Amino acid sequence: MDKNSTLFIGLDLGDRWSHLTILDLEGQVVEESRVPTTGGALQKKFSALPAARIAMEVGTHSRWVSQALRDLGHEVLVANARKLRVIFDNPRKGDRADSHILARLARLDPMLLSPIEHRSPQAQADLDVLRSRDALVRSRTLLINHVRGVVKSAGGRIPSSSARTFPSRAASSLPEPLRPALTPILDTVSALNLEIRKYDHEIEDLGTSKYPDCQRLRQIQGVGPITALAFVLTLENPRRFAKSREVGPALGLVPRRDQSGGQDPQLHITKTGNAFLRRLVVGSAQYILGPFGPDCDLRRWGLRLANHGGKNAKKRAVVAVARKLAIVMHRLWKTGDDYNPEHSAQAVTLRLAMAQPA
Repeated sequence: MDKNSTLFIGLDLGDRWSHLTILDLEGQVVEESRVPTTGGALQKKFSALPAARIAMEVGTHSRWVSQALRDLGHEVLVANARKLRVIFDNPRKGDRADSHILARLARLDPMLLSPIEHRSPQAQADLDVLRSRDALVRSRTLLINHVRGVVKSAGGRIPSSSARTFPSRAASSLPEPLRPALTPILDTVSALNLEIRKYDHEIEDLGTSKYPDCQRLRQIQGVGPITALAFVLTLENPRRFAKSREVGPALGLVPRRDQSGGQDPQLHITKTGNAFLRRLVVGSAQYILGPFGPDCDLRRWGLRLANHGGKNAKKRAVVAVARKLAIVMHRLWKTGDDYNPEHSAQAVTLRLAMAQPA
């Protein structure tokens, strides 16, 4: 923070209006007001203020607003909303109260905000390619399920097929009375298939030419171009984590804890961090443990957990494999090593060899 800064500002961002509280060095309230959440209004308001420390919660508008305020010479802290229990547990929660708490925390200790760093604009733009494809896939699934449900309720049945062949196979199975209602849906599914294929080509190209580290991650059978690219773009910098083991908790793949005295119950995973990447990594773990998964150390380890874990063992095994997979991916990315599917087996063999007398 600039040594000449004398103001601490809490900015509660809203979709139309943002509330702000300004404190001086002694913690006295200088101003409480609101400003439209537009570039022009924020530029006008904050360009008239001396360099200040501004705190806001991460959200829809935090990316562009934080950059705009930094360009004006302010120090901006984007708080991790999940860590601010003092805000979302507040019985008197409101926009004005939130901005006041943010200002107090910014003045007291920035680390209390658990500040995060937004990824670069280019990485975000490339990540939006993945998200757009995902939106189309979910829309396609919704439409396919709609067609199947309507036909089934009329006593018909559509043969099993992949999403890409569904329009042609379903067209011949539609009951005549339902054709006017469902034929446009099939045409839309066909159009979505074309657009999804375009995204697939673009994603393949991004992972090959622009982000070549993806190829190293794809050495792991079960990690495809989408998961590899999402991993690289979401984390952006492998040095962001000092240890690869930190990636699992960052993606919410570790159990919650509510330990007190002798009580330490088993709880669900935290589900913090990026939900999109977590879903993709879990999907890769399900493939590794599935019938077509590769015979590797990671699969064997996961199957042992699934077979000896009691109730819900398979679900916990999938999460455990996803967590370990994220660690392995980060390690490969950070070190530049090639993937060894028999890593643990080789380590055990080496230890046994070293333990034997010469």
